[in-house]
Amino acid sequence: MKKLTAFLLGLCLVTATGARAAIDLTDFGGNQELEDRYHTLVTELRCLVCQNQTIADSNADLAKDLRREVRDMLVKGKSDEEIKDFMLERYGDFVLYKPPVKTTTVPLWIGPFILLAIGLVVVVVMVRRRGHQAQPAMKREDAERARKLLDDAGREQQS
Repeated sequence: MKKLTAFLLGLCLVTATGARAAIDLTDFGGNQELEDRYHTLVTELRCLVCQNQTIADSNADLAKDLRREVRDMLVKGKSDEEIKDFMLERYGDFVLYKPPVKTTTVPLWIGPFILLAIGLVVVVVMVRRRGHQAQPAMKREDAERARKLLDDAGREQQS
């Protein structure tokens, strides 16, 4: 039992060391405001390598450098807007996870709605075409013949 406990304790220590290495440790000297601003900023900036993650979520080297840059700028007393402006100047609008609405980013904002509208138009056209291609109505003679067959079948069941 002691061997199992020692093995499990060793396993916990090994995995805890690996988990600690993946965490980006930032020290703001107990300044909760700076820490909150840091976490807000790193979740608003996109990793330019991963492109679908924030720099807070990414383990790419560039993301680590950007987190370090954000931290250094916060410690130097830069405002959130100054930090975002620096990143925008250096990397363009794509660095923001929510890019501003302006002439160069309008396609990013309205593109999904245009694609949705096109998809709806395609669906409506397809449904209407299928409605027009439906089987033609039964001829009068065929309808009378079907009615007669059904009447005959009903009489046979009653007998």
